[in-house]
Amino acid sequence: MSEKLSVCIVAYHNYDDIEHALETMEKYTPAELNKTVYIVDNGNTPEWKKQNKDFLKFIERYTDVEYIDTHKNLGFGKGHNTVLRLLESEYHCIMNPDILFKEDAFTKIITYMDNNQEVGMVIPNITDAKGNRQKVYRLELTVFDMFIRVFARKIFSKRFAKHTMQDADYSKPFQVPFGQGSFLVIRTDLFKKLKGFDDNFFMYVEDADLCKRVNRISKLMYYPGATVIHMWEQGSHKNKTLFKYHVNSMKYYFHKWGYKWF
Repeated sequence: MSEKLSVCIVAYHNYDDIEHALETMEKYTPAELNKTVYIVDNGNTPEWKKQNKDFLKFIERYTDVEYIDTHKNLGFGKGHNTVLRLLESEYHCIMNPDILFKEDAFTKIITYMDNNQEVGMVIPNITDAKGNRQKVYRLELTVFDMFIRVFARKIFSKRFAKHTMQDADYSKPFQVPFGQGSFLVIRTDLFKKLKGFDDNFFMYVEDADLCKRVNRISKLMYYPGATVIHMWEQGSHKNKTLFKYHVNSMKYYFHKWGYKWF
């Protein structure tokens, strides 16, 4: 393997977010950590020509960033899978455009994984801009818990707290059934063995599926020694089209893993 780390960010009309992400990543990640950052653009449409031109000019300053134009919206998982054939790294990071760094998170995570070979994937401490830990660590999905998450968090607050692992001890590592796909570091050979994300998910729940497959043959671990910031906007709760994607993904997930709706 020619490099220690690869990173993939799927873009869709969020160039400003990615610029901020790259700036903080490059600021806090030491140059000695050999890496390649892939920007997979799902949204380079004619009306975004100017923004795209400005973005391409921006990333020219970084020698370790590669830009890939998919020429259409492949979706989240399929967009990330675009780089599978290119990866020659030891570790691979699946990263959202709205992630910000405040420390050298990669070196800490990689050191932890180097020292714990049974760990196949890591989700670090993920907080909002104020330092509050986000509810991105979850038990395995059920139909009922997905219903609560979208429609009835306040009514079933205890159940929601249990599902989002609010009673866990976040001062030490522990295995996570489902870690949100905003920032995951996986061993590249494992990611390739699993053939990346399931392409049948266009958007949403593909991260739950990947985590389930990882935990079947390895371990997804929460690691408290590294922190990243996630500027999280839960779009599917506000947008009808995104909500439809979410529902369709849930249907596919529960059908794939043998759950029944009724």
